[in-house]
Amino acid sequence: MKKISFQGEHGAYSEASALRFFKNEIDTMPCLTFRDVLEEAESGNSDYAILPVENSIEGNVGQSFDAILSSNLHAVGEIYLEVNHCLICNGEIDEITTVYSHPQALGQCSNFIQENSLKTVPTYDTAGSVKIIKDMSPNCAAIASKNAAEIYNMPIIKEKIENEPNNVTRFLIFSKQQTEPTSNDKTSIIFSINHEPGALYQIIKEFSNNNINLTKIESRPKKGTTWEYNFYLDFIGHIADQKVSSLLNELKKNTKFLKIIGSYPLAELN
Repeated sequence: MKKISFQGEHGAYSEASALRFFKNEIDTMPCLTFRDVLEEAESGNSDYAILPVENSIEGNVGQSFDAILSSNLHAVGEIYLEVNHCLICNGEIDEITTVYSHPQALGQCSNFIQENSLKTVPTYDTAGSVKIIKDMSPNCAAIASKNAAEIYNMPIIKEKIENEPNNVTRFLIFSKQQTEPTSNDKTSIIFSINHEPGALYQIIKEFSNNNINLTKIESRPKKGTTWEYNFYLDFIGHIADQKVSSLLNELKKNTKFLKIIGSYPLAELN
């Protein structure tokens, strides 16, 4: 049975995504941080690692990309998970004054939180927040999944409290091994460029010149520097494709560094 490392406690959305991706035939391994998730796979304690990388409401999961930057693993798959947040508590809704959850979940439910004038307490995980408030006073609640409430035997006060009904999180699956090309692949890379006019344009131009579909580009501040950025980019194709290989060779000429996160089959957004 495959062992999959994920961030958080049992009942986390990452675990649910892993179970769906591998069709439940796995043993899941909870980890405290995103870096821990990857290190377990790097050391061989787990066969695969899974990380959330972006959400349709809150955007990129920055801590995941920071962890990926220093990892030697390869992205080998992706999956989209519809996220439905629940308000979980031992008391009644009018008793609640404070809500605990992961910062991403708090952001995704900001309208509900503001409407009810709730104080927020960021935690390391959605499911972990249920574990935290389980024995606390009735004025403390958690935002997490229905599954997390079931695991910790906690009442659900209200379901689907996210700001938007179309709340979807994208996850990447990592392994020591790379994938073989299929007829429908995506590649993810990280790069940085010199801080000079036209530097980013030269990168984008190469995709147009090679007729390669660029599907996502996002920047994130570089650690240890001021006003310098790493760029995270997705495009259609596999690194084994001649056209993609040629593109990457050209990009190396115009970047300070270039890291290939991996090539993997393109997931359908259900």
